[in-house]
Amino acid sequence: MLELLRTSTFRLAIFYFGLFAFSAFAVLGLIYWQTVVYSDRQTGETIEAEITGLSEQYRNLGLNGLVQVIEERSSPERGSSMLYLLTDVNGRTISGNLTRWPDAHIDPDGWMRFRLNAPGGRLQDRHLAQATSFLLGGGYQLLVGRDLWERQEFHARITAALAWSAALTLALGLIGGVIASRSTLRRIETVNRAAAGIMAGEISRRIPVRRSGDEFDRLAGNLNAMLDRIEQLMAGMREVTDNIAHDLRSPLGRLRNRIETALLEPPSLDSYHEALQLSIVDADRLLATFASLLDIAEVEAGAPRAVIEPLDLTDLVTGLAELYEPAAEEAGLSLHQDLPTAPIIVRGNRQLLSRALANILENAIKYTPAEGSMSIGLQVEGEMARIVVADTGPGIPLESRDRVFDRFYRLEESRTTPGNGLGLSLVRAAARLHKGEVALTDTTPNASNPGLTVTLELPISGDKGAPLVSS
Repeated sequence: MLELLRTSTFRLAIFYFGLFAFSAFAVLGLIYWQTVVYSDRQTGETIEAEITGLSEQYRNLGLNGLVQVIEERSSPERGSSMLYLLTDVNGRTISGNLTRWPDAHIDPDGWMRFRLNAPGGRLQDRHLAQATSFLLGGGYQLLVGRDLWERQEFHARITAALAWSAALTLALGLIGGVIASRSTLRRIETVNRAAAGIMAGEISRRIPVRRSGDEFDRLAGNLNAMLDRIEQLMAGMREVTDNIAHDLRSPLGRLRNRIETALLEPPSLDSYHEALQLSIVDADRLLATFASLLDIAEVEAGAPRAVIEPLDLTDLVTGLAELYEPAAEEAGLSLHQDLPTAPIIVRGNRQLLSRALANILENAIKYTPAEGSMSIGLQVEGEMARIVVADTGPGIPLESRDRVFDRFYRLEESRTTPGNGLGLSLVRAAARLHKGEVALTDTTPNASNPGLTVTLELPISGDKGAPLVSS
């Protein structure tokens, strides 16, 4: 209960309950005030109407007629709550249902209020009465009033009803606040327990969703999606770490073994020279891997040092196609070109786009079997320039096409083929930097040898102004 009272939900519920209670009490108070005012006004109007009637009777019937009317109206059989008292010039009672003139102070408005002794004389049962008086001709004085016990009973009932309504409102408001707070607290505690479990190492734990569609379900859904993404990133980091360890262990092991062998063998200038040359080759591969990682990280961070300028994409693609055509022929492949002659201007970094396209061409040459074919094309579709590189190699399974863009991911689990698994990662990073897209599809519907088509799309720009530096 103490924990419940400290919750912001309970305090918020109490705040709104206070507003509601204040509004309810204001309405109830207005009802009570209007009821009392109406009752008092009705009493005064009744007495005044009675005085007007008796005055008319006195003028028409005289004193005897007035006495007869008062006796009739004050008769106990009528059960009326009206009070009458007619006295002579000496104050002696002539007629009425009051035994004597009341000892009461007359208000400035002419009304007097006094207590009536109830039967039995109990003080607590004395009724409040309201009356007024006026003089008749000949020194006679007439008092007309009303017993207010009915009004008192009515006011007491109204007061009791309002008090019970206020108490019920308070009780229901507090109970509702507690119930709402407990329900909200349970939902929040569910999130806290799930978060505590995740912090304790239960990465696969998720927040339960009630399928009610409320804000807690939307929050739980977003948190679960965030946790799924974090779990994927952590799994990717573990995989990247494992791949880095695997890819670096082999060249480092060869490097160490080669140096150790050179030291154990008889001193020879030729053996030392050969060992150093091979060690430089392995070191260059290691440095190239780290350089690729740094380049990808820099590009994904926005490449602050990359010069973004208008460049002719036709010229860039044509130059790379001519550069890799001999390598394709040496691998026993035919390279087909479908390139336009008109310039296609895009805004980009020439060196980065060249490296990305070179990675695509190198992968096509590496994985396409001898006597196969590959092609490179450049075309314009709408506001986009599309570079298409297709080969007749083994292709990439559909379920792996998203993962091949991850760093160090390779389809070959043994990882014996030369390479570091960073080529397509750089391609995707370069495409995103240039606000473009890269997609992988099958070249042919042949299930056994579907090939791979890599499509790199870049937005066209007609700007031929001065180079800019990206920020």
